[in-house]
Amino acid sequence: MKKKIRKADTNTSQNEGYVLSLYVAGTSPQSVRALENIKGICEGYLNGKYSLKVIDIYQQPASMKTEQIIAAPTLIKRQPLPLRRLIGDMANIDRVLTGLDLSPGESGLPVPA
Repeated sequence: MKKKIRKADTNTSQNEGYVLSLYVAGTSPQSVRALENIKGICEGYLNGKYSLKVIDIYQQPASMKTEQIIAAPTLIKRQPLPLRRLIGDMANIDRVLTGLDLSPGESGLPVPA
């Protein structure tokens, strides 16, 4: 996986939306699924009001200690508070939405299938 940090919306400030960091382990199948799943959830429920950083722990191993990452993939919701951590491939949409303090249909969009 590239070291490049991806941002979904560079105009989003911490007061306007969600600030998320996804820690992945290279291009492992679970990491790739987590990235695809969280992007789909963000686009479906957050209407572009989010920023998403993707950090590869193989390329930035110091980040594991700094952020206390014990497993990958791990999603950290930094804003809005409270800070939350989710571990896994983000396939359970209800669990991810709960972790993001959202509920299905909250965005005004139809609930993704």
